[in-house]
Amino acid sequence: MTMTPEQKLVERDREMVPKLLVRAMFILCMSVLVIVTYAKLTDRPLAATPPTEAELPIIKEKVIRIYGAMDGSARVMDTEGNVILNLSKEEGGFVAGIYRVLERRRGAVGASGSDPIRLVQMADGRLALRDDVTDFRAELYGFGAANERVFARIMEE
Repeated sequence: MTMTPEQKLVERDREMVPKLLVRAMFILCMSVLVIVTYAKLTDRPLAATPPTEAELPIIKEKVIRIYGAMDGSARVMDTEGNVILNLSKEEGGFVAGIYRVLERRRGAVGASGSDPIRLVQMADGRLALRDDVTDFRAELYGFGAANERVFARIMEE
């Protein structure tokens, strides 16, 4: 017996998403919901969060100003206006991205994106950015070794 075009479409749609896959996705969603509910009801503490400054002290700090352009170029200066690092559009994309984040967050509180920010080195060697105006924190190791090395160069200059 030949199928009508409508019957062919219905049959094709049944084959596109296997029932087993739909059931597995439902089980996964329900499992996540159960785990989150359990964690919330038992007040389970957060895990895998970076240590606070009270837990891991700052051993070195540098106050810098970051300027970034939309083409990816960036310039990092100290508070006196001396250029620490001038990055081309090929190498400054991450720093320019940090500037845009600061500009957006600080703009919400009426501050300038190029106001000073603290570059800190923790006791375990990790580098981080701390913005006292907006409470912005960026643990630089989370953005990859190459991006962290750029800020290590800034810290050494």
